[in-house]
Amino acid sequence: MDMKKTGNILFVILVALMISSCHKQEEFDNDPYGNFDALWTNVDEHYCFFKYKNVDWVEIGRRYREQLRPGMSSTALFDVCAEMLKELRDGHTNLISAWDVSRYWIWEQYPKNYDERIINQYYLNFNYKQSSSIKYTILSNNFGYMYYGDFSGAIGEGNLDNILAYLAASDGLVIDVRDNGGGFLTNVEKLVRRFITERIHAGAISHKTGPGHDDFSEPYDYYFDPVDDTRIKYLKPIVILANRSSYSATNNFVSIMKCLPNVRIVGDTTGGGSGLPFTYDMPNGWTVRMSASEITDPNGVVTEFGVEPSPGCKVDMTETEMAMGIDAILEKSFDVLEMMINE
Repeated sequence: MDMKKTGNILFVILVALMISSCHKQEEFDNDPYGNFDALWTNVDEHYCFFKYKNVDWVEIGRRYREQLRPGMSSTALFDVCAEMLKELRDGHTNLISAWDVSRYWIWEQYPKNYDERIINQYYLNFNYKQSSSIKYTILSNNFGYMYYGDFSGAIGEGNLDNILAYLAASDGLVIDVRDNGGGFLTNVEKLVRRFITERIHAGAISHKTGPGHDDFSEPYDYYFDPVDDTRIKYLKPIVILANRSSYSATNNFVSIMKCLPNVRIVGDTTGGGSGLPFTYDMPNGWTVRMSASEITDPNGVVTEFGVEPSPGCKVDMTETEMAMGIDAILEKSFDVLEMMINE
């Protein structure tokens, strides 16, 4: 099969992950040095963003290995390894033990830019519909509003038909994915297909072909097709609301939707996270998870560090506005929709 012609993102992902898992595994001792070397080596051979992030993994490994001591406790070893992984600045890279999971969270450094209470109380009046994982309504200004908080949450085709049939009477649509930490890319495809009328280029995936930092396949393009005519589509102006906690699969969703002519992105830059994960079990039973296959947006741009809002659509929520029950990002989306409608 010519993979450049496939419209199924799941097929492309599975092939990329299978191939990236085929490197020969070395044997390491189950002691502090062996476990550290196992971790460093597998990240060295599988991680996909070394060059993009300008990471000197050899220097980092040397620096952290100097902190090891024979017979050091598992807790101390975990802390050293976890700090080393943070040098990658990657929310998809974790060390997992029986008592802890290392993580790199950048989101606390930025304005939160979302308060569910404000939305529910001041904009939805605690009166909205919910179908599967999506809550939705038509606001008093006749703009539709959908909140999807988790791409791991199931969305069936019947659910989307019911939601979009109800929202068809609106003049424009706000899709809120703030604080959506990601989930299944198949749900991204399922949702995007409701907003297009023809096949679109959704992006490309490159997988590791060997242990070298430059050992990558040529990008495999993947495409999304619209749902068939028996299903409901929404083709009016759309605004996507995002913040720094819009991560992983949500980052992918925003990057694809941003390329559609009737869509604008409002709020803050997304949290990023564009690598497909690979996992490896260390000799002591810990698991390391890391970004191993690179996904680019439809324009060939790596979005590991996030997708920026559309021009003129960067907005932060202030404490004063929030205390007054005002969501400045949602308010900006209304202005943007009005402009799109009147263009």
